[in-house]
Amino acid sequence: MEKPDISKSIAPIFEKLEKLSKAKRFLLFSGIIVVIVAVFVYFVLYPKLQQYRKLRTEYSELDKKLIAAKNAAKELPKLKEEFNKAEIQLKEVMKALPESKEIPSLLESISLSGQEAGLEFILFQPGNERNQSFYAEIPVSIQISGKYHNVAVFFDKVARLPRIVNIKDILMKVDPSKKNNDLITTCTAVTYKFLDIKEQPQIAEKKGAPKKNTETKPGKHA
Repeated sequence: MEKPDISKSIAPIFEKLEKLSKAKRFLLFSGIIVVIVAVFVYFVLYPKLQQYRKLRTEYSELDKKLIAAKNAAKELPKLKEEFNKAEIQLKEVMKALPESKEIPSLLESISLSGQEAGLEFILFQPGNERNQSFYAEIPVSIQISGKYHNVAVFFDKVARLPRIVNIKDILMKVDPSKKNNDLITTCTAVTYKFLDIKEQPQIAEKKGAPKKNTETKPGKHA
C-alpha cells in the first residue's frame, strides 16, 4: 500500500497562507496562539488553580487550629493551677464534713461544750437526716438552762469546733423553776456529714422513708 504524501496535502494550505497579507497572517497566527493558550489554561492551569485554592483553604483552617492549640497550651499551666487550688479547697471543705462514723463523736463534742459552759441540758435530740447532693444535714433539737453569759460561751465553743455546726431558731425565756435569772434556751444545732458515693444514689429512696427519732442524754451518745 502506497503511503500518502503529507507534503502534497499541506502544500495548498501554505500556498493560501502565502497569498494572505501580513496583517491577515498576523491575525491568524495570533488566533491560533490564543486558542492554544485557552486550551492550556482550561485543561491544565485551571485544575491546578482549583487545587491550589482548596489547599490554601485547608492550610488556613489548619493554621487557625494550630493557633488555637498554641493558645490552649499557654493557658494549660494556669488551668492546672486553678484546678489544684479547687482541689485543695474541696479537701478543706471535706474536712469540715464528717463521715457517718464521726457523727457520734461530733454530737458528743457539742454536748460537752454545753457542759463546759456550765449549762444544764433539758433536751438533746438528733432529728431526721435531710440528704442533699453529696452531704446530709443533721438537725439536733437542744433545750438548755443557764445564764445568758453561759449560753453565749456555749455558742462560741460550738462555733470553734473543727466541724461545721450552725445554731439557728434561737428562743430564750426566763426559767420559771429558778429564781436566779436563769434562762431556758431552745435552739437547733445543724451539723453536716459527707455522703459516701454508695449512699448518694439512694437519696431519692431515703427521702420517702421517715426515720425514728431517738432522744439522747447529754454526754452519752451512741
